Amino acid sequence: MPNLEIISHFPTGPSKPVPLLFVHGAFCGAWIWAEKFLPWFAARGYEAHAVSLRGHGKSEGQERLHSFGIADYVDDVLQAADACSSPPVLIGHSMGGNVVQRALAAGPHLAGGVLMASAPPHGLMASTVGLAWRDPYVFNKMSQMLMFGTEAMGFEALYRAMFSDSMPRAEAARYENRVQEESRRVFLDIGGWVPFPPLPKRKLPVLVLGAEKDLLFPPDQVHATAWAFGTDATFFPDMGHSMMLQPGWEGVASHIDGWLATVFAARPAVQEAAD
Repeated sequence: MPNLEIISHFPTGPSKPVPLLFVHGAFCGAWIWAEKFLPWFAARGYEAHAVSLRGHGKSEGQERLHSFGIADYVDDVLQAADACSSPPVLIGHSMGGNVVQRALAAGPHLAGGVLMASAPPHGLMASTVGLAWRDPYVFNKMSQMLMFGTEAMGFEALYRAMFSDSMPRAEAARYENRVQEESRRVFLDIGGWVPFPPLPKRKLPVLVLGAEKDLLFPPDQVHATAWAFGTDATFFPDMGHSMMLQPGWEGVASHIDGWLATVFAARPAVQEAAD
């Protein structure tokens, strides 16, 4: 198994009933959760972890990134989940949402999932074709980045793809140099080459969240994800794709916290947590 970077924040007192494992999307790493979400959830009593999938962040495999497929990323999530104090709730964003969907089907011990601006179960074909119509400039730049590296993207395309206009451009610029390459094989997998995953064999609680101004996964794709899991989607206004970074992120985190409290309230809490 690969050596994976896992960034962890622990509560200082008794823990909430279930730990959380956050799974990043394409072109980034666990750092995207460490900016705001990990400390916020730890301050509210959650054992909160974020994994960098192989080839991302400080995890092994950057020199072999394009050889990894979606099944490898699922294995990474299951490995990280096994390292948690108890079966976690998986929280996945964008491509990481698709990884979480597959992990929930493969890992019967997992507690549930949260899908944030997630790639839908049926893959990227519809959203990719739609992006070519919604914003040809961003579509072209993202295609170039996938083939030629992050230098081909540029700040303007990155800003439009990741955020809505409510995100201060100076704050968005802080993240530009942290964007990295993504596996071309994974994009083939979730573009439709590998059939979309079966649903979990047992009924698991799943929360589906969308961003009203998400350029990459607009409402129809988020509704399709919610339909697949037999639930309804919740949308956050004036928010772009990177829901964990831009203004309004606290509302997203609070909504997840409320859902977790409702769904897992009956479970006994862990009495001691590491510092």
